[in-house]
Amino acid sequence: MILGDLGADVLKIERPGSGDESRGWGPPFDSRGESAYYLCCNRNKLSVAADLDQKHDQALLRSLIGGATVVVDNFRPGTLAKRQLDPAELLAKHPQLIWCTITGFGAESSRPGYDFVVQAESGWMSITGEAGGAPQKTGVALVDVVTGKDAAIAILAALAGARRGTPVERRLIVSLQHSAVSALVNVAQSSLVTGREAGRWGNAHANLVPYELFEASDRALVIAVGSDAQFAAMTRALGLRVLDDSRFATNAGRLAHRAEVVSAIRARVATRPAADWVSLMGSSGVPCGVVRTVLEALGDVAASPLTGVMPMKPAAVRRAPPMLDEHGALVRAHGWDAFARV
Repeated sequence: MILGDLGADVLKIERPGSGDESRGWGPPFDSRGESAYYLCCNRNKLSVAADLDQKHDQALLRSLIGGATVVVDNFRPGTLAKRQLDPAELLAKHPQLIWCTITGFGAESSRPGYDFVVQAESGWMSITGEAGGAPQKTGVALVDVVTGKDAAIAILAALAGARRGTPVERRLIVSLQHSAVSALVNVAQSSLVTGREAGRWGNAHANLVPYELFEASDRALVIAVGSDAQFAAMTRALGLRVLDDSRFATNAGRLAHRAEVVSAIRARVATRPAADWVSLMGSSGVPCGVVRTVLEALGDVAASPLTGVMPMKPAAVRRAPPMLDEHGALVRAHGWDAFARV
């Protein structure tokens, strides 16, 4: 979808009858019967149903691949080769072609790749949730999202630099597990430096104080102090002279006295509505925001029940998510020229 938003002509190849599994991941379903899950990432595509076990559909796909710049697949090892769609052979035959395979656990693994399982095995769940509580997954299938972005970046890099490379150089492998472990960033680095396991901090931060959730008199807000200057500004905005103490002047000092610092802030924030504090913090340059609902957050952006959150320029929405095989006859008759006829 990212590439489609940026102007690429994208053909979505689906199994006949049921299509993309996410079409059935509901409710909710829209008036056409499409699941919200499917709609969220399938705009700017044409849909073609093809049976990879049928010779005529294998021939159709080989023809379409011959005219393509990029192929993206998420099949297990050997699945395509058994159906006369071997990526290595097709890359050797078509020097313009880039092929990106999205895997669950690497090119040699046949394990199915599901976001929840990868969140568990990549360390994400072990650091998410309240301290002393049960491991938690994120509220969004974020491993899928990060891996999709990694795939798009790899494809764009290949288009820009290695497009005329060898078949091996034009063969891209992206892994949910690798993307997820890489996305641990500072948490991973802390464990690498110390040799110690990372813990769960709930809405607090392992390395920064204060950097967590607080309850105002009417709703929750977060304060995210990232520098000593911001901390000084925060104490002035809150009117907390008790924190104007040399022990708290540096982040290291605040970490050492986390409970005392957080307790003072918590008590003060609870005395007024969240909007008051957000205004005071904002005018003082202190990162702060209320905890909003999804519908509240969507009020800040252009969004559609059919095509989702609108991308930022230069990306654009040109086509709604397709129904299953909506463009099958057109593509079978005209190949890639079908895009000029839609």
